[in-house]
Amino acid sequence: MKKMKPLAACLAAGTMATSAFAAPMGFKDSTMLMADISANWRESWVNHAVTARDAFGVGGIYMRSDDKARSRTLAEINYTLLAKRWNLEHAQANVWLFAGAGAIRGNDFAGSRFAWAPGLQVDYETTRIFVAATARLYRAESINHDFGSVRAGFSFYETDYDEVQPWVIVEARRMRGLSDKTEITPMLRLIHKRYFVEFGVNTEQQARANLMYTF
Repeated sequence: MKKMKPLAACLAAGTMATSAFAAPMGFKDSTMLMADISANWRESWVNHAVTARDAFGVGGIYMRSDDKARSRTLAEINYTLLAKRWNLEHAQANVWLFAGAGAIRGNDFAGSRFAWAPGLQVDYETTRIFVAATARLYRAESINHDFGSVRAGFSFYETDYDEVQPWVIVEARRMRGLSDKTEITPMLRLIHKRYFVEFGVNTEQQARANLMYTF
């Protein structure tokens, strides 16, 4: 019997096809680990999906300005909600909402400040095409580091559900208050049913790696 393709197989099983494509949470009762590592931005977090639409987690972010003069560290607890999903015949679209709160520290002020970090992500995907836009507001007293990114990519070919699939992803992102540049990073992504890895070099010739694993 012919194996199902990744998107169709995940939909048939009632799980998230996007768990392999950069969804911010996995299927019900799953735990997701994720890291984003580059010179000026390092992020890691873990969350647990208590339902098919709700996940709670903890995470940490390190941010640094382009001139390396200022840095921030944020430790937060967060909530992720799948607000809307459209299951199309050969595609899927999603709207995600985020709510985060925690403590932020910086090398240009003393102590820590309460920070809040709401956000939104919209994405659309097939087994061959992926596009997404994400916005997060990182706010604290006298701090505004709003963040935005746009991603688009394509796979070289379709694979069976249990096989690794290579993709090319290009991301443009920008953060207010720490950078006056738009960082563009082309990346090679390798996706399996429970993980993905990405490697690339941005327009400032800085290496970047992203990792995700769901169990």
